[in-house]
Amino acid sequence: MTSDLEVLYGLIEDIEIAMMTTRRPDGHLQSRAMATQRRAGGADLWFVTAETTSAARDIGHDAHLNLSYYKDRTREWISVSGIASLSRERAMIEELYADDWRMWFSDEDDPRSGTPDDPSLVLIGVEIHAATFLKLDKPQPVVLYELAKGFLTHDQPEIGEPRRVEKPSPA
Repeated sequence: MTSDLEVLYGLIEDIEIAMMTTRRPDGHLQSRAMATQRRAGGADLWFVTAETTSAARDIGHDAHLNLSYYKDRTREWISVSGIASLSRERAMIEELYADDWRMWFSDEDDPRSGTPDDPSLVLIGVEIHAATFLKLDKPQPVVLYELAKGFLTHDQPEIGEPRRVEKPSPA
């Protein structure tokens, strides 16, 4: 499992943007694009948002979520199910802080906006329950050949086998 988990992390780092799907208080699902932050302790995956966003509201209502990633160039994909939690821990916000946060969390009236001192920033920590992903084990020319062959023959291309990683439940 550890090697598959490391492959999963490598794919996520290479793709970076996830579609985060949460359940709204009215029961409907909502997705939004979210940038995966670098790895740090305390959660399997980290994201940042403002406390007033629908993502924060939804997670406060129902912590279950799904993250999906897709890499168009290679056709690799990832689906992660997990449990999210919100954190306002300043030390973790400072550890994960990236300069590009300023453009996403700008408020001209508050010079702290988008900085580690911004009181509206909230981290979303995700504990992975399970993940399914396709990591290509074939060279790109072979994948392109398989895709072309599948298009012409109407047979499913053989570009790789999906893998599943499931974290063991705590005893």
